[in-house]
Amino acid sequence: MTSWYSSPAARDWVGPPAPNDAHAFHRSLPGYSPTPLVQVPELAADLEVGRVLVKDESARLGLGAFKVLGASWACHQVLQTHPGAMLVAATDGNHGRAVARMATYFGVGATIFVPAVMLPQTAARIADEGAKVVWADGDYTDAVRCAAAFAADQPGRALVQDTAWAGYEQVPAWIVQGYQTLLDEIDTQFGGAPDLVAVPVGVGSLAEAVVRHYRRPGTARPSVLSVEPDTAACVLASLSAGRATTLATAATVMAGLNCGTVSRSAWPVLQAGCDAAVAVSDTDALRAVADLGQLGISSGPSGAAALAGARAALTEPGRRTALGLDADAVVVLLSTEGSIR
Repeated sequence: MTSWYSSPAARDWVGPPAPNDAHAFHRSLPGYSPTPLVQVPELAADLEVGRVLVKDESARLGLGAFKVLGASWACHQVLQTHPGAMLVAATDGNHGRAVARMATYFGVGATIFVPAVMLPQTAARIADEGAKVVWADGDYTDAVRCAAAFAADQPGRALVQDTAWAGYEQVPAWIVQGYQTLLDEIDTQFGGAPDLVAVPVGVGSLAEAVVRHYRRPGTARPSVLSVEPDTAACVLASLSAGRATTLATAATVMAGLNCGTVSRSAWPVLQAGCDAAVAVSDTDALRAVADLGQLGISSGPSGAAALAGARAALTEPGRRTALGLDADAVVVLLSTEGSIR
């Protein structure tokens, strides 16, 4: 499979603005504050661009990952419709922990399904939030199936999943709306739009939010670069094939991105409006973790994938040209999680 895809027409796509009341809700949560947008001259020199800014999600609402933005808003919306319901989710780690935290916040129970390859310490952090953790046989996709079946088995359970499929699209849409807060913060912190946004991708919900944000009518139109593990590059494979494609995945240090099926709701948005996609190795991601750490930015492999992907794109002349970047370009890297020690 190719490790690169680009679409010259993507920047011309205009998507409808999405309704969003999530930012006001997030401001009401204890401990909310915008996460830093850090200028890193060393990375600008490395990538040969004007500026590199890292959106550092390592301290987001005490959970150290962006996922709580989508999970919190979706949990709030779900419980408006199903008061008192047990919240159910499948996860590679951060989404499930965020749902568990919000279940405690709202005073309800949570059951979180996890794939067989999850590290025990990752599952323990979810359990420490007060949730019941259930191990599913198989990978992330299998865990999602188990969670959906468990939630549907009794009326007092509600599925809060960040991937969409036929008949299950409203909750994932709320999750995408929740991620809009991160992008609103960047708009305020930077005071405009960058030239490139590099976003780590699992099922594609955050990338969907990024594309929707920067493809609204009347807005600046930066390039959007999707970054995935080379062992789980379902968006890259789908874009290359021209249709949504499910992949068998393998273990990766980028555990939060270890997803083999693109979200049904994200797919048409990414197909129309994502400029480029790249796959990176575990070695690339771990190098990026170390480099960011030396620069004072805590990032786990899934978050540091943004830097690894930017390197893979910008150090190859043809790819750089496809993204339309010159030596004065401003690049934003979404470091979606902090380093877990």
